[in-house]
Amino acid sequence: MTTPAEPQEWTNTSVQAFAGEDEPVAVMSSLASRILLAAADAGSLSVPTDPFQLAELLGINLRPQYDIADARLLPSSPGVAVSGGAPLAEFVPAGSSFVIEYNPTRPRGRLRYSVAHEIAHALFPDADEDIRNRTHTGAVESESSDDSWQLELLCNVGAAELLMPSHAIEGLLNSATDIDFLMAERARFNVSTEALLRRFVHATVRPVALAAFNRPGDRPASLARCEYVLGSRAWSGDLSRGDEVDFGAFMTLPTAVGQTTRGHSTDSDPLEVQMVGVPPYPGRRLPRLLALLEHVDRDRQVESGLTFVTEDIAKAPELAPADARVIVSHVVNDEARAWSRAGVAGALRTMSSQAERAFHNWSIASADNLVLGNLHLVDVTVGDRQVGVASLVAQRGFGPSDTPRLSYVALAESLLRLAEVAERTGATVHMPRIGAGQAGGRWDLVEATIDQVLLSRGVEVVVYTKPSTARPAVASTGGAS
Repeated sequence: MTTPAEPQEWTNTSVQAFAGEDEPVAVMSSLASRILLAAADAGSLSVPTDPFQLAELLGINLRPQYDIADARLLPSSPGVAVSGGAPLAEFVPAGSSFVIEYNPTRPRGRLRYSVAHEIAHALFPDADEDIRNRTHTGAVESESSDDSWQLELLCNVGAAELLMPSHAIEGLLNSATDIDFLMAERARFNVSTEALLRRFVHATVRPVALAAFNRPGDRPASLARCEYVLGSRAWSGDLSRGDEVDFGAFMTLPTAVGQTTRGHSTDSDPLEVQMVGVPPYPGRRLPRLLALLEHVDRDRQVESGLTFVTEDIAKAPELAPADARVIVSHVVNDEARAWSRAGVAGALRTMSSQAERAFHNWSIASADNLVLGNLHLVDVTVGDRQVGVASLVAQRGFGPSDTPRLSYVALAESLLRLAEVAERTGATVHMPRIGAGQAGGRWDLVEATIDQVLLSRGVEVVVYTKPSTARPAVASTGGAS
């Protein structure tokens, strides 16, 4: 039996009691949004959402339990204190108080998703009638033949909405789909790969589906068996659970957790396939496979003009043509007078310690230099070529923040200063997905700003996404590869 993204008929009695005559997915999405707004009003909403904190706000107790697979929801046992005066208790309609038991030894991203999944179970009016156990895939066991998968599917939707609210993922939805960029965002949201990809597919308007696969017999062949397919509203593919797909004709399969691969099918309805390896089932050696499938529209022309490569930004000087003038740019904040040793700044520090020293000297020379919208540009020697390194002052402060630290106005101002130099010298600008990492900005808005400020002046721009695992760079023009 195929598990569709949104069943034409919801038969599960718990789902029917929850949604009544309304569409269950829409009801769950709306309820999750109201809960997050109420948590914000209570002054206790973190970004990304902390499911443990959210459970306490709902009056749900938490208890570590080492002998369960992931997590489960059950009515509070005798001797377990019931949280009194919980500000969001009204959202738990059942008559009983609840406790979520969770296995604290599980990976953090998986544990967060498991707890959020059980919170979603607590939102059902009949939640106290049965113990709810999260299954190993977060969906329904492959052997199940009843309609309980509908309840699990809806709780997956709720968990993803709670952990990654709509306003937080908007920057992922209107950009060309790129698996390595999504993996970087997964780390920022601190959720599992499967949770982020599910949330992305559910929210996007692109014709995309998420398909999970395992390898029959745990063998490293190109044959893979489909566990489930979750399609976006625009998806119209015919892949079903249980189907076996031979990927060998057009791509290799990941053999390690976190490794990504890409390919294009050659069927009459061609698909772009981007795949990542995720942790295997217990006792298995090879990773499970999560694939993003997207219909290839041969008639759609992408006018972005950007070139995307999947590679470390520090390799820009060696990837650029030998006779090209190169400027490597990144975003800095208006408080720190030295580059970080991690992330993009750490990579550029490795590329050129000379550039980092020049920035430090400039930042302390005058208090006015680190003003939002300013630009520091220095020429350095990398290998046998001269490379410009541009630091765009477009981030307010640093460290954890409930709101984005990126200033779009400052980014536009600093990019304009950069554009004037690049236009005058004929340079190509190389950059990571600036502002969309620790600064918390939306890449779709950043991309639009790059288009308006740089591309409109004829400045060529190459955008780098750090790969999940080392492999040769793959370039494409007009959209993410």
